[in-house]
Amino acid sequence: MNIHAGAAIGARLDRLPIARFHHKILWLIGLGMFLDTFDIYLTGGVLAAMVQEGFSDIDKNAMFISGTVVGLVIGAFSAGLLGDHWGRKFSYQFNLMIFGLASLGAAFAPNMEVLIALRVVMGIGLGAEIVIGFGALAEFVPARSRGRWQAGLSLINNSSFAVASLLGYWVIPHLGWRYMFGLVGVGAMIVWYMRKSLPESPRWLETRGRQAEALEVLEGIEREVEEDRKAPLPPVIEQGPRVEPDGGSLMELFRPPMLARTFTACMIFIAMVTALYVYISWLPSIFVKQGINLSSSLGYVAVISLGGPVGSLIGIFVADRFSRKWTTVVFAVTSAVLGYVYAVQSNIHVLVALGFLLMTSMYCYNAIGFGTYVSELFPTRLRLRGCGVTNTVGRFFTIFSPFLVVFILKNYGPKFVFFIITLIFLIAALCVAIWGVETRKQSLEEIENKVRS
Repeated sequence: MNIHAGAAIGARLDRLPIARFHHKILWLIGLGMFLDTFDIYLTGGVLAAMVQEGFSDIDKNAMFISGTVVGLVIGAFSAGLLGDHWGRKFSYQFNLMIFGLASLGAAFAPNMEVLIALRVVMGIGLGAEIVIGFGALAEFVPARSRGRWQAGLSLINNSSFAVASLLGYWVIPHLGWRYMFGLVGVGAMIVWYMRKSLPESPRWLETRGRQAEALEVLEGIEREVEEDRKAPLPPVIEQGPRVEPDGGSLMELFRPPMLARTFTACMIFIAMVTALYVYISWLPSIFVKQGINLSSSLGYVAVISLGGPVGSLIGIFVADRFSRKWTTVVFAVTSAVLGYVYAVQSNIHVLVALGFLLMTSMYCYNAIGFGTYVSELFPTRLRLRGCGVTNTVGRFFTIFSPFLVVFILKNYGPKFVFFIITLIFLIAALCVAIWGVETRKQSLEEIENKVRS
């Protein structure tokens, strides 16, 4: 086996050819994230059904959504701390169990108050999963194709919107909304068991001074890849100075030179999560408010939701071909323009077509901007804390957005809600254009060294 004993962990991981090991990592992380976002995206159809059967009303729905976001904030922040201190593997298993068990409980909630309380607990697990998933995968895949793999994870993750919408279209009218929570809970516990075989990140172990463990895990990965490829591994190409053990400090994210990266990452996520959460959570209710029956509303949303996987697929093809920074800017501006055009339409067929295009653009932005770019901006010792802070800030902005949406719907109508999408995407595009840095086809260590230089 071609092992360079003195080489940095990152250089040895980046020189590995793609093998079954990488696909295993992708799918086991991806399945957990799929269920995570499935649980979030079922909100729209479930809330509309609960209002229709008298289990809830629009004000309690706003509390449900805000309770979700409160849990997401707690989960995102705590996942960053736990993931950088206790490791990637501990964190993604812990949070998966939390939201899986809480989802099973939600299927049997006797009233809306209990369901809201369970939703806060579910939100803690949900908020943690997305923080850990993208950051963990970035530490295993080679720099030359990292964008494509991160966008692939985004595709798996974001396909859950289409699946949740399509399943909701059949399950909710025929079996009831409780079955949606039950499906998530059972699935999460199955994936939790399957993910017990995932290794810890050698890059993270190295930053904690656990060099012997890092080498043991890395050598196991190298053996697995070499046996799979049935050929000697390529030589190591050193990409920078060896990583020194350094746990880092949370406050380092808020001081130069990391401050600009932290702010840029936060703006990327604020735009994504606010727009998607407002759009996805409230679209069925907005259609119902416009006089469209629930069954037709869920059908239209199911068609629009197909833009999610289409956008993520486009992200896979462009992630490693074009500038990561400017691709993020382009899709943010495109989403802003489509959001404005969508807001001034009234014909339902035009709305569905434009909604599909808007969803496609937003998920291109999601795959490149958040799924790939954000996790690259932070060094390994701070990666999950950086992603956690980014998520926390973005989620904080959405805590009060459900009540704002209710106010706007009651006083100004649905169109004004979509003007919000235009504004936040334009702000995000401007921030990335001014303060963003390029990361395409650069090792994580090279990107980190730019901060230090």
